[in-house]
Amino acid sequence: MTSLDYDEVTSFLGERGPFQITIFVLLSLSTVPNGYTGMAMVFLADTPSYRCRTSHRNWTSTNLSLAEDGSGGGCLEYQFLNGSSNATGLCVDGWEYSKERYHSTIVTEWDLVCEDAWKVPFSLTIFFMGVLSGSFLSGELSDRFGRKVVLFVTMAIQTLSSLVQVASVSWEMFCVFFFLTGIGQISNYMAAFVLGSELLGRNLRVVYSVLGTCVFYALGYAFLPLCAYLVRSWRLLLAVLSLPGLLYIPLWWFIPESPRWLLAKGRVQEAEDIIRAAARKNGITPPEVIFKDSDLLLSEKNEPKSSDVSYSYLDLIRTPKMRNITVLNSVVWLITTITYFGLSLSTPNMNGDPYLNCLLSALMEVAAYVLAWLLLKLLPRKALITFPLLTAGLVLLLIHAVPPENSGLSVALAMGAKLGVTAALSVLYISAVEQFPTVVRGMGMGICSMCSKTGSTIAPFFPYLSHYDRILPYILMGALTVLAGLLSILMPETRGMPLPEDLSQVQTLNWCCCCCSPACSRKSQKTKKAQQLQPNV
Repeated sequence: MTSLDYDEVTSFLGERGPFQITIFVLLSLSTVPNGYTGMAMVFLADTPSYRCRTSHRNWTSTNLSLAEDGSGGGCLEYQFLNGSSNATGLCVDGWEYSKERYHSTIVTEWDLVCEDAWKVPFSLTIFFMGVLSGSFLSGELSDRFGRKVVLFVTMAIQTLSSLVQVASVSWEMFCVFFFLTGIGQISNYMAAFVLGSELLGRNLRVVYSVLGTCVFYALGYAFLPLCAYLVRSWRLLLAVLSLPGLLYIPLWWFIPESPRWLLAKGRVQEAEDIIRAAARKNGITPPEVIFKDSDLLLSEKNEPKSSDVSYSYLDLIRTPKMRNITVLNSVVWLITTITYFGLSLSTPNMNGDPYLNCLLSALMEVAAYVLAWLLLKLLPRKALITFPLLTAGLVLLLIHAVPPENSGLSVALAMGAKLGVTAALSVLYISAVEQFPTVVRGMGMGICSMCSKTGSTIAPFFPYLSHYDRILPYILMGALTVLAGLLSILMPETRGMPLPEDLSQVQTLNWCCCCCSPACSRKSQKTKKAQQLQPNV
């Protein structure tokens, strides 16, 4: 019995039939809310100008400027004597906030200013702690219970938690449900990404990974400033952003489970039923036997079926090759996400209109994804990770040479760096899916996502380092991004390679330059495959 590749077995379906297009569009649409769920805090928690409620000063632009950073009149009461003012102590009657930009934010709702100002970035950190927890849980749940179940359960958690947030009566209640929203947000995104990668063919898989999930995520991000501009109350804005999640309920009857996962669990008949339904939708007559005569269920020749083996997170570090792949991806994902969110969350602090800056940042992401997709047709995966990261890191390090009065150039360099980091991050998703085998792919992507969200948990505090030094955040993010770019050189090339199904098919890292080329990787894979195709004696 010969070992057949899943893509070869199901090649009769074609690449771009009605079934594949439907899956592509529906799963991509499911990622739209992920683009604005966390980033909404840019507007939900923005701090308007404020002053002590009992202050007798005139409401002037100078006073507002002092109040915005909390270092002047905004946190202290003043007494005017002989034309001069002296601070008399902290505000005791609360604060008055400017209504020029917002009707309300969580800052004005619960007075998160002065000694409570730390709660603003910490609110987003709590969200990312939920994202971190979801990354850890969703991978194993996805590999154990299926991609589809995890996708819809976590979409429900995200939507319901956001709706309850609207009715929050305290900052603590807001944070508790923001934590739960974070659990659902990353879990459904990763489940949709893995499910689409396993349902679609080799060529469409790349398009889905970049122009599907990533671009639709960016479109959701671009939707945020448009809504925030029209809706200036934080409760109403959060409700408007949460309600679209209810529209995804009918998708349960249109999105199937991953046949790859079903095969890994030994559920051959269910996998065949899905493939036959896909063939009918594409107007194709499937062969009488699809999987029965292949040994896709074998993790290795003459070894038990993978359905008889229970995999856990320990399998990601059990063997040297699997351990190297896991650790390397984890570190690169961690650093790249710090820079990505550090730059994204800095948009309110940039000169100009915050709504326009946020929209520009989102459109920059769309451009990065489209550029990555175009280059993926020509260049290896690793080149599209290493070069953008190194370039972005160097650009960020150059910002320190820009004079403070030339802030426009600094913004342009920061946006250029974000273009590179975003493009690299989109290719990282593709590369990781193609590096981890099916039996632990959900857990592998979960670990990568968990490390990524550890970075995003730290990222909200990077913009605040500018209070100590204007260029310090850019220097730190630039140095870290250069390090990530150098480490990514070690990644194996996966372009044109079949998805690995079991632990025996994991590639080795490129410890020497002679193994860095795609040709070398393909030659090694072909040799291994030729050995597997030899008949049993």
